[in-house]
This record gives sequence, C-alpha cells and structure tokens, in this order.
Amino acid sequence: MEPLPPEGLYVHFPFCVSLCPYCDFVVVAGATARGPQNRVEALLAAVHRELELRADALDERFGTGRAPLTSVYLGGGTPSLMSAQQVDALLTAVDARLGIAPGAEVTLEANPGADEIGDPAGVRAAGVNRLSIGAQSMSDAELARLGRRHRAADVVTAVGRAREAGIGAVSLDLLTDVPGQSLDSWRATLRAALDLAPEHLSAYTLTLDDPDAEGLTSSEGDHLPLSRGARAWRERAGHEQSDERAADMELITDELAAAAGLRRYEVANLARPGEESRHNLLYWRRRPYLALGPGAHASDGALRRTWNAARLDGYIDALDDGGLPPGGAEEIDAATALAERAILGLRLSEGIDPELADDPALAPTLDWARSRGLAEDVAGRTRLTQQGRLLANEVFSRLLPDEPPGDPPADADGAGSGGGA
Repeated sequence: MEPLPPEGLYVHFPFCVSLCPYCDFVVVAGATARGPQNRVEALLAAVHRELELRADALDERFGTGRAPLTSVYLGGGTPSLMSAQQVDALLTAVDARLGIAPGAEVTLEANPGADEIGDPAGVRAAGVNRLSIGAQSMSDAELARLGRRHRAADVVTAVGRAREAGIGAVSLDLLTDVPGQSLDSWRATLRAALDLAPEHLSAYTLTLDDPDAEGLTSSEGDHLPLSRGARAWRERAGHEQSDERAADMELITDELAAAAGLRRYEVANLARPGEESRHNLLYWRRRPYLALGPGAHASDGALRRTWNAARLDGYIDALDDGGLPPGGAEEIDAATALAERAILGLRLSEGIDPELADDPALAPTLDWARSRGLAEDVAGRTRLTQQGRLLANEVFSRLLPDEPPGDPPADADGAGSGGGA
C-alpha cells in the first residue's frame, strides 16, 4: 500500500461558548473563546502556518500537480463562531496551497442559537455549501440535561436561516440513549427533525468514554482531560443508559427515516440519495486526508496515521516558533490495515467487495457472521444485516488480528451499534 496525497482536509476549530459534559472533542470555552482575551485570531494564524508547512511537505513528496481536494470540513468545537471573513480567508488559503475542486463538498459545523449559528449567508458566499447543525435533541428537557445552550426552536430557526442563505445541504446531528430519554421522546425528536427535511442525519448513541483512563490526555495526546464536573455527570448518566433501549431506538430510526426518504448508508448516518457525506466517506473508505488544528487526525491512506496534540497553547506556541505542532504518529501493520478496511467497509450499507471478503484472514469471521444472521451477501458484496448492525462491535472485534471468531457473550446485544465515525 503506497501513501497517497490527500483527497480531503479536516480543520479543527476548538472554541465553544460553553462545554457540554458528554463531549469528547477537543474544545476550549469561556474567555479563551470569546471576549477581549480570546485566542481565536492566534489559533487561526497558527492554522494558516500549519497549512503552509503541511503543503510544503506535500509538494516535496508528491509534487505540485496533485489533484485538488474533493472535500473540506471545518469542524469543532463551534466553527460557526468564526466570522464569514475568517472562513473566507481560510478557504482561500486552502485553495491556493492544496486546491479545492469545482463542486467540492465544503462543510461547516454550527450550533443552533442566535449567538452561535454565525453568518450562514456570509459563509455561503465564502464557499461553504453544507451546514452540519448540532441539534442533539428536539426536546428542551433533554437539551437541558445535556448541558446544551440552545432549545428546539433554535434548531428550526437555524435550518431556516441555512435555507434562506442558499445552503443546499443541511445535516442534523442527534443523540440517542440520552439520560431521561424514552422511546416515545426519541420518536418525537426524530419526527421533529425529519419535518425540517434535512438532506442528511447523523444519529449517534451517546458514548461516555474516559480519555484520562485511556491514556489520551498527556502533553502529546489528542484529547483534553475531563473536568471533575464532566466526570461526575458521565458517571450519573451511565447509570441511566440502556443497551436494549438504544437498540430499539435504532429500529425506530430505520422506520421513520425510511418513510421520510432518508436511507441509512452507514451505521449511524442516513441521507437522501446523493447527499451522503463525501468527507466522512473518505474515512470509511480509508482514503487519504490531511488535518489541521489541535487534536486533528490525518491519514496517508496506507499504513500511517498522524495527529496533533490537543493542547491549544502547545499548538500555537510551536507554530509561532516556526515548527510543526507536537503530536504523534502510528505505523499500521498490513494485517491491521486489512482488518480496518473490512471494518470500515462493513460500517457502510454498501458493504465490502468479494476480493476483500474472501481474504483468508477475514473469511472465517465473515462466515461466522453469516451463519448467525449478522452478515449477508447482496449483489456480490458482503454487508451487515440489520441485526448485524446492532451487534456490529461483536463482528468488528473478531475481524482484528489475533481475535478468532466465536460465539458472542450471553448478554451481548446492540451496545455497539451507534459509535461515531
């Protein structure tokens, strides 16, 4: 497997007005994000410098005749806190150094709410053609439990402003298995979201990981430490979650979304035909992508992944000094890369092709999955069944090297059905 030049770019904007206790992304809030002492301009200047350094390295390795990017994703954090002028300057710089293909997907993440949605018309003029709105729920009570600042009516307003601005693709993010959520409240949230006619819907099961325990929060790590309040919130919330209820919510999602014309094309993502997230498809198809900003991850599409450390000051200081930010790299052996191709491919409804499915390292597990109704062959490709999607982690764990297939534990159910991509 040979390294390839990037087909997409992810830029991480880490600032939020406030921190949500469940959030695992690299986020800083408060005076650092807003007010006279904010670090937004310092961060953006550092991102521009990182872009120059990364582009220089790509020019040296692959030459200047590379194909332009097919996707640019401005994520966070709350990138909609950037002004339209800042977004325009960033996209102009990206186009100058990496190229942005005509018709490329250019996504901006946004939070609902009058003081967070930003300037949809301005960012549309700057080149953004897709808005990903962090709705999370359409229940005001659930939003309050999640620590969100907006309310359901703000989501309606945000979608309306995106439409008025001429942004043709709107995605809504929703969460299932939220503390206090019931099957009926999930139906109500989903119906309210679908009534807004989004082109794309992400429905993730709430996961409550501990990055400190996983060793991800060192000075070189790609996560920030949890606050004491967030840790306490997660401990309480975990007691209110139910794997069985989460699986039932997945089935409700299939039913209502299909009736509204959205097709589940990945374990946690649904879209109208042709509106699938091109950027995320790069990840799931194991294509190469570049990343800028604190905590951002990149891949050469072959056997190497890299990441920037999460800490904002370390990121800015290193680039101010003329060097690349601190971070890390992971070399992936061929067996793990093969398993990743299968796992990521099986996350997609299109599944994997026969050449991959018949590989001797993968075939025994896929035969096991077929025999238990977790996988099926359709139109020459192998994909997960609906039950297999609900038990996806049982299949995926057995595809990894040195994990022989076997019967799932007696209490296995849909716990792994909706993780993030």
